[in-house]
Amino acid sequence: MIIDGARAADRSNALILRFCTAVSRGDFDGMLECLADDVVHDVNQGARETGKAAFRQWVEQYRRTYREELRDIVVMSVDDGTRAAAEFSVHGVYQDSVPGQPAAKGQRYVLTAGAFFAIHQGRIARVTPCYNRHERQVQIERG
Repeated sequence: MIIDGARAADRSNALILRFCTAVSRGDFDGMLECLADDVVHDVNQGARETGKAAFRQWVEQYRRTYREELRDIVVMSVDDGTRAAAEFSVHGVYQDSVPGQPAAKGQRYVLTAGAFFAIHQGRIARVTPCYNRHERQVQIERG
């Protein structure tokens, strides 16, 4: 198969890789550029949020607590480019304490994670991340 950007799936894969790279860099503007204005964010084991402003607020809050880098990213898209999935490893640092959690002292963790995406008009219309919060908690407690 020749990947030249002409197929819808190629363009979706490139979009998802651009988004994941921005996540790893903590590049809020880069993340937001990939998103539709009315993006739906299905927070892992949390409430659904809608819109770029809500997404940015969630990310800013999350990044205060956790610094994460996505590695070993694999992206898969359907032929028409409207749906995609990514699997990756999350290399993180727990850097700011959360009430009810252990004190943050730079504990490191590594998780296998993924995300599902809906894509509309060249932007991410929905992102649904999936990771094991319990496993992250166990690794943080082991510190």
